[in-house]
Amino acid sequence: MTQANSSLLVVGSVAVDWVITPTAERKESVGGSATFFSMAASYFGSVRLVGIVGTDFPKQAVEDLRSRGVDMAGLEVVPDGLTFRWKGRYHANMNDRDTLETQLNVFETFDPKLPDAYRSSDLLFLANIQPDLQLRVLDQVERPRLVGLDTMNLWIGTARAKLLEVLKRVDVLMINEEEARQLTEEPNLVKAAAMIAELGPKSVVIKRGEYGAMLFHDGQIFAAPALPLANVIDPTGAGDSFAGGFMGYLGRVGEMTGEHLRSAMIYGSVLASYCVEGFSYDNIAALDHAKIDARYDAFSRLTQFERATLG
Repeated sequence: MTQANSSLLVVGSVAVDWVITPTAERKESVGGSATFFSMAASYFGSVRLVGIVGTDFPKQAVEDLRSRGVDMAGLEVVPDGLTFRWKGRYHANMNDRDTLETQLNVFETFDPKLPDAYRSSDLLFLANIQPDLQLRVLDQVERPRLVGLDTMNLWIGTARAKLLEVLKRVDVLMINEEEARQLTEEPNLVKAAAMIAELGPKSVVIKRGEYGAMLFHDGQIFAAPALPLANVIDPTGAGDSFAGGFMGYLGRVGEMTGEHLRSAMIYGSVLASYCVEGFSYDNIAALDHAKIDARYDAFSRLTQFERATLG
């Protein structure tokens, strides 16, 4: 890959999770959409993070992000404040989970303010935060070449009007299949993606968990498979890691053609697959480019085949 030296800005949550799976548990697991995104995207170029934490947020996590080259000038630390905390339990299939507890803490009053140097970022990813906050961020940036967006069923149901305003100003929407159907009231994903494109986004990525993800762009459909894994440890952050790999790659190559978007889908899937094989960002932080490229090749082989001759 050629280096385009693009700057990538992410605005989202930084959290401490209590994760319970059928086989293990971690009480102080660093999480948050901006955290996972930044760790994954850092393998492709410079990342700028905007978020908010309390003084209880682990200092080691800040150092881990900095060691990956993430610019942390946009991380607000509230004196005597407590970090956003989430507790959840995964079911045996590791796809479904129950939220047991949510403590918004300092995240409840999060009002993202971009450092001056961040306003000219080439790419912007609006992670899963309130649409009103996403609009405030969009009003602070200058002219990013690409804006990516994540959302969730809560905002679709409670802040639809604001979300529709945001959608008019983004290039790529990342959404799961349940949310796509909720947003459009259309059960068929192909039709749902076409309806979403009419709302503004030039490209729509529908995440399907263990079934991979689908890209809808310029009238074309591309399906990226999910890599079959023997050991799924913690699915938390998989979608955000996917987004980090996706946006990070596009920033690296500096182009947004259909071909590059398809490659971005695979790089996103690679980072997501590594993420779920460990708690928090542990497994992502231990990667190198050789491991990333090796798994990219593994994804490519999943769908390689030659047409058999009819006898």
